[in-house]
Amino acid sequence: MAISIADNLGSVTRRIQKATMAAGREPGAVRLLAVSKTRSSDDIRAAVSEGVHAFGENYLQEVLDKMAELQDVPELEWHFIGPIQSNKTRAIAEHFDWVHSVDRLKIAKRLSDQRPDTLPALNICIQVNVDGEASKAGCAPDELPELARQLATLPRLCLRGLMAIPDPDQSDAQLQHSFKTLAEALKAMRADLPQAEALDTLSMGMSGDLELAIKEGATWVRIGTALFGERPAKS
Repeated sequence: MAISIADNLGSVTRRIQKATMAAGREPGAVRLLAVSKTRSSDDIRAAVSEGVHAFGENYLQEVLDKMAELQDVPELEWHFIGPIQSNKTRAIAEHFDWVHSVDRLKIAKRLSDQRPDTLPALNICIQVNVDGEASKAGCAPDELPELARQLATLPRLCLRGLMAIPDPDQSDAQLQHSFKTLAEALKAMRADLPQAEALDTLSMGMSGDLELAIKEGATWVRIGTALFGERPAKS
C-alpha cells in the first residue's frame, strides 16, 4: 500500500501543480486535503511518510479511533468535512483543526461554545449548496451573506471561507460554473466582511474535477480515490 500511495501522490501532485500553473496562480497556492474516511490508520501513516499531513474525515467515531491510534504521529492536521449533528459538535470542537461543513448558525454556535480555550480558534468554512440539490447539505446561496455575518462574530471560530460539493455528474461546463459561483460568493463575502481578514479559503474540487476547481480558485482540493485508490466495498 505504501508504494501505491507514493505513486498516487506523485500523480496527484503533478496534476495540482500543472493546473495551478495553467491558471496562472502562485506555486503552492493549492493544498491537498487527503480524504481518509474509511481508510485505515496504516494508510494514513503511509501518506504521512510521503509528506501528507492534512486529512479529511466524515465519520466522527471512526476518526476518533484513528486519532487515538495515531497519537505518536506528529503534526497531523484534522479536517471535518461531513454533515454535523448537534450531538457531535463537542467532540468536533475538541479534536479538529478545521471544519469545512458548517451550514447553519446553531451548529456554529455550539462549535464556538465548546471549543476549548487551550486550543486556537477553530478554522471553519461555510458549506454552500451551489446547485440547489434538495438532498445535499449546505446553506442556500441567498442565505450565505447573513449567515457569514453571524458566524464572523463568534469568538472561538475563525471564518476562513467556503466549501461546496457540486454534483459530480454534471458536465465540465456546469461543474466549472458551480466552482465559479462559489468563488464569486467568497469575493462578495470579502467585500461585505472587511474585518474578517482570514477569508482566504475555497474548499472545492475532488479527484475527478480538481483541475476545474483550481482554475476557478480552489485553495484546498479534497482527494480520496486518486490518492488511496478505490474504497473497499462495504461488507
